[in-house]
Amino acid sequence: MTDFAATKALFHLPDGVIYLDGNSLGPLPRSTPDRVARTLRDEWGEMLIGGWNQAGWMGQPMELGDRIGKLIGAESGHVALGDTLSIKVFQALAAALAMTERKVILSDSGNFPSDLYMAEGLLGTLERGHSLRVVDPEAVADAITDDVGVLMLTQVDYRTGRMHDMADLTAKAHAAGVICVWDLAHSAGAVPLDVAGCAADFAVGCTYKYLNGGPGAPAFIYVAPRHARTARPALSGWLGHDAPFAFERSYRPGEGVARMRVGTPPVLQMAALEASMDIWDTVDMQALRRVSIRLTERFIEGIEARCPGLTLVSPRDAARRGSQVSFCHPEGFAMMQACIGHGVVGDFRAPDIMRFGFTPLFIDERDVDAAIAVVARVLEERLWDDPRYQVRSTVT
Repeated sequence: MTDFAATKALFHLPDGVIYLDGNSLGPLPRSTPDRVARTLRDEWGEMLIGGWNQAGWMGQPMELGDRIGKLIGAESGHVALGDTLSIKVFQALAAALAMTERKVILSDSGNFPSDLYMAEGLLGTLERGHSLRVVDPEAVADAITDDVGVLMLTQVDYRTGRMHDMADLTAKAHAAGVICVWDLAHSAGAVPLDVAGCAADFAVGCTYKYLNGGPGAPAFIYVAPRHARTARPALSGWLGHDAPFAFERSYRPGEGVARMRVGTPPVLQMAALEASMDIWDTVDMQALRRVSIRLTERFIEGIEARCPGLTLVSPRDAARRGSQVSFCHPEGFAMMQACIGHGVVGDFRAPDIMRFGFTPLFIDERDVDAAIAVVARVLEERLWDDPRYQVRSTVT
């Protein structure tokens, strides 16, 4: 059983701050600076280029992939790390489309916009006739028809926390001959996952949110064993080659999921992620989920009791909700800025959503109660009317 009181001490959290935005950028593990400094000093500094062999840099994408694989229920050797989430979405989607003669990609309006952008961009490179079909999240099951080739969904809606039933939709898609690509950006480290048990074809995700890899941390991609030796990597990068240092003129895909490697491994970011994974290796995801539900339920109850002006837009049923809670209000942006100004850090998603993430590794019931009090004060005293909270920065 994970001791969540103990894990809280493993993170650096600024004094006076209740951090409810780990679903956007996880906080710094206390061990990360030393781990990155060791990579800089002892590996890059002393080994120079020898670090690729002596420090094992080249093998990190697969080694870290296996550690993430345990969190998402993947088979060993079928998760690779590297590049950005958008790149991994593109790779998975392109490989999935190459496995079917059907030309429709089905997604939903709760998908993260970048995924839809990558789909649009990919379709622009293909022969005419392919299309992207976007439906309401509640309509996905009924939209899985015999002209759909690929189902591409983000399991947990980034705005509301609404959660798709991955096992049910994957089974329905497979029964209709549809390939499934799942984005786990708001799931990995937030809810228990079993991509192998669900028979997912492809899955992708990021490591800078719940997994605390730091800003710009690399993404991951899962390819089911049944596809690993045949999936076609549309981005045929040097490090996805079967023998990179043979320097052959033509591309030969590497073995299994390694063929989905593209660019040079981000060594410093991987060092930071290793420090975080030392914590995650000890976490019982079922226990984390139970605590997450308890915290989010407590928050919803407290906010609705004290802040009648806010409207819950997350599912009320915890089984259909990830590890975040969202409320809406016409002045949601200014209200969130006022909350941040008074020590409760969440974030805002257009047009009117105030979003709060809950990570039991560093959030407890006292934090929840204190956050409720701050949000209530912001509304009751109209602190959001202050002009400084109306100013919009680049990142909201």
